Amino acid sequence: MATTLTRPGSGVARPSLQSPPSKHLAGVVGLAALVIAWQVVAMAAFGRHGLVPPPTTVLAQMAHDGWAFYWPNIKTTMSEAVVGWLWGNLAAIALALTLLATPQLEKPLLNLGVTIYCLPIVAIGPVFDVVFGGAVPKELLAAMAVFFTTLVGMVVGLKSAERASLDVVWAFGGNRLHQTVKVRLWSAIPSLFAALRIAAPAAVLGAIIGEYLGGSSGLGVAMINSEQSLQIARTWGIALVATAVAALGYGITAGVERVITPWAVRRNPR
Repeated sequence: MATTLTRPGSGVARPSLQSPPSKHLAGVVGLAALVIAWQVVAMAAFGRHGLVPPPTTVLAQMAHDGWAFYWPNIKTTMSEAVVGWLWGNLAAIALALTLLATPQLEKPLLNLGVTIYCLPIVAIGPVFDVVFGGAVPKELLAAMAVFFTTLVGMVVGLKSAERASLDVVWAFGGNRLHQTVKVRLWSAIPSLFAALRIAAPAAVLGAIIGEYLGGSSGLGVAMINSEQSLQIARTWGIALVATAVAALGYGITAGVERVITPWAVRRNPR
């Protein structure tokens, strides 16, 4: 059922659409269909070679490995991803605000952001590992993986502020800082959170790639070890766990967004 919510300070009623139960049911049905298709294809096409084990085999291997095997690796990867996510997003937000304050620097600084985004993580990772060592290279790679997405989302959000609202602040004696605080930041929040949701899985991926390039623990290291020992079912199990960790980050970010931005418009595609 649709409800009407008002953004603080805007005076404008905005609709907020709640997801119907059928939407969640469709997701469950789709996931079940995917698992069934995986089981059928794995048994029919890859049964002899075992390169794509069925989900029943993967789940059995995961149960055999147990929490004691997965949790230390999950904890390491999540720690690296969270630190990288925080620093990468803070740097992106700071740069976006700098672009807003100094328009003459927008083009060179955006070019800098594009350059950072285009740096191949696989190539720059070994350099970080040599220079820093420890967990820092993985955190830097996670930060690089989220930086550009958040930068673009924040810039777009800051520039999406309504001209009429900016003019009202100016008419009442406000300056550019007041416009930013009272209008532009509020306008940027939905776009920023859209970027942050994408950044959460990207941070996990960046941390895992860093572990591939060098590390003593983590999901990436565990995956390399299982590949080298030809433990195919375990490799698939680790991949499923990594996917779950990335989805958890996405879900937490989306949940925080719903709590602190109830006034934002949410369109329910049909």
